[in-house]
Amino acid sequence: MSSTYPYTERFDVVRGMPSEGRSRRAILDDLATMASEEDKAWESGQCSGTMYCGDHDHYAFMADAFKLFAHVNVLQRDICPSASKFEGEIIAMTLDMLHGDAVHDTTPAGLVTSGGSDSILHAMYAYREHARQHRGIERPNVIKPETAHAAFDKACHLLGIELRRAPIDPATTRADVAWIAEHADADTIAIVGSACNYGYGTIDPIEEMGRLALERGFGLHVDGCLGGFILPWGQELGYDIPLFDFRVPGVTTISADTHKYAYGLKGTSVLAFRDIDLRRDQYFFLTDWSGGKYCSPGIAGSRSGGLLAATWAGMTSLGREGYLGYAKAIFETSFAMQDAVKAHPELRLMGEPTFCFSFTSDEFDIYHVNDFMRLRGWRFNGQQYPNCIHMAVTRPQTQPGVAERFTDDLAEAVPYAIEHRADAPKSASIYGGVEGGMTDEADEFIRAVMADMLDKHQGLPPA
Repeated sequence: MSSTYPYTERFDVVRGMPSEGRSRRAILDDLATMASEEDKAWESGQCSGTMYCGDHDHYAFMADAFKLFAHVNVLQRDICPSASKFEGEIIAMTLDMLHGDAVHDTTPAGLVTSGGSDSILHAMYAYREHARQHRGIERPNVIKPETAHAAFDKACHLLGIELRRAPIDPATTRADVAWIAEHADADTIAIVGSACNYGYGTIDPIEEMGRLALERGFGLHVDGCLGGFILPWGQELGYDIPLFDFRVPGVTTISADTHKYAYGLKGTSVLAFRDIDLRRDQYFFLTDWSGGKYCSPGIAGSRSGGLLAATWAGMTSLGREGYLGYAKAIFETSFAMQDAVKAHPELRLMGEPTFCFSFTSDEFDIYHVNDFMRLRGWRFNGQQYPNCIHMAVTRPQTQPGVAERFTDDLAEAVPYAIEHRADAPKSASIYGGVEGGMTDEADEFIRAVMADMLDKHQGLPPA
C-alpha cells in the first residue's frame, strides 16, 4: 500500500466514540472489503514469511473453534475447564515434537504465551528470578549472538538485564562460542542460541553451547520461534539439521511459535521448560491483597479462550502426518529457490540455511535485486551489515509455479542490478520487509513516520 493511511478516502475515519452505532452489516461489509484486498498481497506466494499457512479453509476452521470460546476468560478455570485441556495438550504436543521424552532427571513443562516476543520475555524473566532465588544474582547478564532476535534486547531492557552481544562467524553466520565462553562470568544467567535465526535461517552450534552451559552452570535458551515447528519435521524427513532440542544436554528452555509453522492463528507461542522448577520460579504471588489471594503463572492476566481453542483445534486436525507433508513441500521449495540463487555467480547465500534463506552480493547492493523483484510483486525481508534479503518459505510458496516464477524473475533481476550498480537502491532494510528510501535521511524518515502514527495521531491520519 502506498499510503500510511490507505483507507482515508474510502471509509469513514472514527476520531472519537460515535454518537450512534453503525449497522453490523455495514461494518462487516467494510471489513470483508479490507480483508479481501489485503489477502491479495500474499495469496500469490510471493511474500516472504508472514502468512505461514495460507489455507483459507484451515483459517475458517480455526475461526469456528475460536468463536466458541472467544468470550471466555481463561483466568477463570473453574467455569472454563476446557482452557486447561487446550493449554495442557498444546504444551504436550510441543514437548513431544521437541523431544521432551529425552529428559529423565527433571519434569518438562511449558507455558502458552501470546507470541515469540512474549515467550522470549517470559524465558528471560524465568532465568532472572531463578538466578536471584537460587544463586543470589542481583546484576544478571545474558549473552546472545548478534543474529538472535531483537526481542531479547527488548526483554532485557524491560527486565533490567545486561545484554552482551556475541559476534558471529561471517562465513557460517553461527555464534562464536569461544567469545561467549570468554565473556560469560559469575553473573551470567543464560546464553541464547537460535534454531534458526530470523535473518539468515541458520542454526547456531547448540550442542557446543549446551556443553558450555552445563560446564558453567547457566541456562541455555534455544530460540525456535521461527524454526521450532518445522525443523523437527525436517530432521524426521532426513534433512541435515543439527540437534537443537531437549536431546541436547544443557538446553533448558525453547521458544516455538504456534502461530508460525504450527499454522495457528496469530497470537500464540509455546515456551517449553526442561525443568518445571524453572517455570515455577517465574510465578507471581500476592497473598495479602484485599481483592483476594493472587497467583499468576505468567505476565498476562486475562486471556481469551478462543486462541487456545483455535490453536488446539488446528494442531490436532493436522497431526504428525499433516505437518510432515507440509514440511516436505516447504523444504523442497526452499532448496529449489536456493538453487536459483546459486545459479548466479553474482549472488551468495548466507551460511547453510534450510527452509529460510538469505542472500547477498559482493558485486552490487542486493537491494537493487529487491527493487526489481518488487516490480514483479515479490515482498522479501531485509537485513543489514551486510545488506541481504531473505525468503522465509511458507505454504503459499509451495503452490505450483511459484518457485519457477522466482527463478525466472531473479534471472532478470541480476542484470538489472548490474546495470544500476552505480545508483542508490530504492529500498532498504526494515524488520518485516524491505521498504523505505535508501537515502542518508532513511533513519530520520522512519522515525518521523512512526512518531506521526504513534505520538501525534495514535494511528489516525491527520484531520
